[in-house]
Amino acid sequence: MSHDHANKDLGDPTVTVRFHLEDPDALTDSGKADIELKAAVGDTLLDLALNNGINIEHSCGGVCACSTCHIHVTQGMNQLSEAEEEEEDRVEEAPGLQINSRLACQCEIKGQGLIEVTIPAWNRNAVKEVPH
Repeated sequence: MSHDHANKDLGDPTVTVRFHLEDPDALTDSGKADIELKAAVGDTLLDLALNNGINIEHSCGGVCACSTCHIHVTQGMNQLSEAEEEEEDRVEEAPGLQINSRLACQCEIKGQGLIEVTIPAWNRNAVKEVPH
């Protein structure tokens, strides 16, 4: 799955997603540790983050070919698409693996409930590239 939904009409942003950034200075220019956003059903957590200035590492471009966009979903896992075998294989390569580990590029929002995500301190985009 590609991480760019620029050509896809996702509808109104009605789903609340809270990002907790363990190292906000490395991921944003704001320094805010907690960021609450609204997302549309069909959006991915990676797209939502990148489109709102949270520079989650995504070395493969968000196509499930690496594990750099590894996150921890702390609430609302049932509001996201289920992990497929390819994602499960990739996430096993990530540092800090937990039972709630997912790849942000593969987490498509499916439901309307609250979603909370922690981006670990070791997930940094050292280049701080502009989302493409």
